[in-house]
Amino acid sequence: MNWQVRDNSLYIGGRWSAPASAERLEIVSPWTENPIANVAAATPADVDKAVNAARCAFDDGPWPKMSMSDRIATVGRLRGIMERRRTEAAHVITSEMGSPITASLTQQAQTPLLMLDAFMDIARDLPLSTLRTAATGQALVSRYAKGVVAAIVPWNAPLTGITMKLGPALLAGCCVIVKTAPETALSGQLLAEMLDEAGFPEGVVSVLPADRATSEYLALHPGVDKVSFTGSTAAGRHLAERCGALLRPITLELGGKSAALILDDADISETVEKLRVGSLRNSGQICSLKTRVLVSQQRKDDLISALDALLDTMPIGDPNNPDTQIGPMVSRAQMKRVTGYIEQGIKGGARLVKGGLGLPAGLTHGWFVRPTLFADVEPGAVIAQEEIFGPVLSILTYKDEKEAVEIANNSQYGLNGSVFSADVERAVGFAQRIKTGVVEINGCGVGFCSPIGGVKASGMGREAGPEGFEPYFEYKAIGVPKGYVHPTGGTE
Repeated sequence: MNWQVRDNSLYIGGRWSAPASAERLEIVSPWTENPIANVAAATPADVDKAVNAARCAFDDGPWPKMSMSDRIATVGRLRGIMERRRTEAAHVITSEMGSPITASLTQQAQTPLLMLDAFMDIARDLPLSTLRTAATGQALVSRYAKGVVAAIVPWNAPLTGITMKLGPALLAGCCVIVKTAPETALSGQLLAEMLDEAGFPEGVVSVLPADRATSEYLALHPGVDKVSFTGSTAAGRHLAERCGALLRPITLELGGKSAALILDDADISETVEKLRVGSLRNSGQICSLKTRVLVSQQRKDDLISALDALLDTMPIGDPNNPDTQIGPMVSRAQMKRVTGYIEQGIKGGARLVKGGLGLPAGLTHGWFVRPTLFADVEPGAVIAQEEIFGPVLSILTYKDEKEAVEIANNSQYGLNGSVFSADVERAVGFAQRIKTGVVEINGCGVGFCSPIGGVKASGMGREAGPEGFEPYFEYKAIGVPKGYVHPTGGTE
């Protein structure tokens, strides 16, 4: 990592500022287990400063009053800078949280560019006001930016998580305070440099690395109008309760325990290859991964054999090596959490096919977990019900199609899922019966022009697509007389 860290600065309201306290965040490499940086931690006093800057920028500044085309142009400059610094960003993410470098280049640092492309396309076609006529009256209905947004993101996909919120919020005309995870403060700082270069007006964006207590202080700050949170279900539920007392709108993208439903006519080898990314990318540290793999009794052995062989083709080790596909867990605590679930799986009676406890062969350091495959997992088992967030897969079997859907829906979560079949229409029929916000057919993603989010304990609200802009708008209806002509000719 050659990028120069700003070890005593916070990006507040479009300016690099000295922190309000001497509190620090130590960034530790999950590969070497050694510190790689020491940066300033934001405190409530820094939050106050950022919210005040955002409040002034929103209430009196130019950003919410600019035309959509002007905001798109500014976000487009940011997109260009992010593309130019993509390789740099990928290496920073690999250094701080252990994402394998090839995945960092093709997913962690590339996906935000694709997101911004989609969001700018949506914004170009988004009507900000329309004329609606009914027998009971006529109204000019307008969208207005909601205000100051607190965007709180986790460590597992730092730039992607930020961009999912930042893009629509900025394009809508909001001012945003991004709260990054302590583990990935470096990529947040790098993004702040890109935002600074893009030339957003003063006060429009702040980037604050901070702990959970400061995150909550930000979310509940009286100067904040909207909260968008991605993280654990427990933390999301707590914030929702607190925001509910304030009648403060909050969008939640939370945990998942998604199912990959393999129908009998699916090609097992093609399906398993799709699960390389769909179930194991980022070393298993993605909330939408399909970690429950459902298969019929008659095809179970074929699937177990194929998944066993797949894990043999996924090199484990130094995340800086382009060949590595499974890197370390982000922290020692995360490593212990995942190995704890593996131990529960073994004690719970599931059949251990691959992996298990202990460091992978040939490794003497790093926060690694052996990629693990369990078979004969009961639907109610802990490893089938709780989010593990590591490279651990559970194979569950079903007797018939009815039971397959029942098992897929036997979860507190409802974030994602997939159906594999040679018959796409049949697969879509199954997808419509699965209670999740997203379902992928044969590994096909939905893209960023479609809404992404969950049901049940996986959250509320949607991100991406036109629906992902709605949380950042307020609506106003103005009754107008017959004969009123809309300024742009828009009707609805």
